[in-house]
Amino acid sequence: MIDGLAKANMHGRLRQDRQALLWKLDGLSEYDARRPLTATGTNLLGLVKHVATVEARYFGEVFDRPSPEPLPRWQDSDGSDQWATEHETRDQIIGFYRRTWEHSDATINELPIDAPGHVPWWPEPHAETNLFLIMLHVLGESIRHAGHADILREGIDGRTGMRAEREQPIDEEARAAYRAKIEQAARSAASMKR
Repeated sequence: MIDGLAKANMHGRLRQDRQALLWKLDGLSEYDARRPLTATGTNLLGLVKHVATVEARYFGEVFDRPSPEPLPRWQDSDGSDQWATEHETRDQIIGFYRRTWEHSDATINELPIDAPGHVPWWPEPHAETNLFLIMLHVLGESIRHAGHADILREGIDGRTGMRAEREQPIDEEARAAYRAKIEQAARSAASMKR
């Protein structure tokens, strides 16, 4: 019983974070969706492409259920899954992510939580794994990158949250006052002799 509960809860959270990640693209221009927003080039559409690739590999290759999507060999990974070329459309990348969900969901639904898997890019003895551990790993990746997307989107236009129906109107005055309060606490702490 606990296995089914764990599997259902992790799968539910994965679905929630998939939607949150896509929501971060809503209403953005092509430029804002793609532009590098950190020194290392992190960008919103690239996060979606990356998470789709990660999910396709882990719920595909690991369980000998290759993704129907064309993927470069993992050995040839060069970081190109972290940004969108000028020839890749937003719709193509979102479509890839949604089709990956279908394939991943089929793997999750069809296999027992202790189904064995093999991750060829993990060192031994960790390469031998199971569905529970892969779900946990992919969920961690998804949550991590959804968090990155939160910060990036807030930096573009101030929008925050996990989904549209829970989004609150932006109160610039309240945000500025709250930020100033935190800034003052940081400055005070820095000036204290310890």
